Amino acid sequence: MILNLSTFPPTSSAYSLLNSKSVISKSPLKPKTQLTNQFLSSSILKIYHANPFSRENTGYPYEKRNSFRLSAFPGFEVGSLESARSVLEATAVLAGIIIVHESGHFLAAYLQGIHVSKFAIGFGPVLAKFNSNNVEYSIRAIPLGGFVAFPDNDPDSDIPVDDGNLLNNRPIFDRVLVISAGVIANIIFAYVIIFFQVISIGLPVQEVFPGVIVPEVRAYSAAARDGLLPGDVILSVNGIELPRSTTSVSQVVDIVKKSPGRHVSLKVERGKQGLEIGVTPDESSDGTGRIGVQLSPNVMISKLRAKNLLEAINFSGREFWGLTSNVLDSIKQTFLNFSQSAGKVSGPVAIIAVGAEVARSNIDGLYQFAALLNLNLAIINLLPLPALDGGSLALILVEAARGGRKLPQEVEQRIMSSGVMAVFLLGLFLIIRDTLNLDFIKELL
Repeated sequence: MILNLSTFPPTSSAYSLLNSKSVISKSPLKPKTQLTNQFLSSSILKIYHANPFSRENTGYPYEKRNSFRLSAFPGFEVGSLESARSVLEATAVLAGIIIVHESGHFLAAYLQGIHVSKFAIGFGPVLAKFNSNNVEYSIRAIPLGGFVAFPDNDPDSDIPVDDGNLLNNRPIFDRVLVISAGVIANIIFAYVIIFFQVISIGLPVQEVFPGVIVPEVRAYSAAARDGLLPGDVILSVNGIELPRSTTSVSQVVDIVKKSPGRHVSLKVERGKQGLEIGVTPDESSDGTGRIGVQLSPNVMISKLRAKNLLEAINFSGREFWGLTSNVLDSIKQTFLNFSQSAGKVSGPVAIIAVGAEVARSNIDGLYQFAALLNLNLAIINLLPLPALDGGSLALILVEAARGGRKLPQEVEQRIMSSGVMAVFLLGLFLIIRDTLNLDFIKELL
């Protein structure tokens, strides 16, 4: 499984100035969710909506602001796998989505009476398997996805080559349905996840306030020495007012990084008290400034729950199309700016790492992660590339354009084999790269 990670931001936009390596410069893709337009045309944090409440109704009490530590973590780092439970949850989500995709192919074939020989999760050597109704079900060693195999070109199959229930002998429409069923299954599953979230815990919505919250101050850091405390809200830096925007975090980060050893003036709100605090950033090994704090956008989160079934369907549909737009935009930007965005393409190790980070934050993020992963997998599989569902669909379209005459079997096999090998090598490279990026692996090295 190879996906674009730029669509999987954590649920909290927190940045860390604890050290120079943990300052993140990536900015998340803003959503195009329709619910935002319905309730408030305001700033949007990641893939949540802005809520319609006023500051007076939602102001976060100073004495409770330390609870933001629970949802604030240092950026989008693929390497932090601290909780075994979070890793298991993320792995279960990824495995479930692969099973849903392959089940789509399998059911579309089975319900049409088309012969199926194998249903596998993963590729390569078989770790476990069993047989039922002439179908081999297996779990394999390389977690790059899964596959449903058909006996059409299996020399060991005892099914006659002219059997009308072999996939290659079925009409074009039947084959298109089988090949596209995996994508359809993921799209439906994404909507079901969103709908279940709407009717169970509600959609998380956020209102963005001016300034940046300081959830954590590291002991003995520049910020601690100069009097900054957890729960403070930074309203301006060097006289520059921080707007009601999620980009305020990166503004503070940029100024601090550019000011090693130089005085930085902060206007701070502490409870109901306004303070002027001067901080002198320490110099990191790479020459940038650091003050030893964690930063998070000044937001208030609430829940939007549907009052009835019709409203739940409406909310789910708007959220679904908003997330789909995010994924489409992200994939488009990846291809248009491939040299800059190629690093965002990641394999299962990085996906699980991001999923674990999200799972540690809150259950809302896990719902969101699962929905986005389904949509990402569905859209990428539609790309007309060999070894993907879109590549198989493209070959069928070529056949239809030729009046039902198929390409020579050797040509099709050559195209698909080259695609499978390219995806396998790319996936292997991503697994190795993402594994080496894990924090505990770096420590061992």
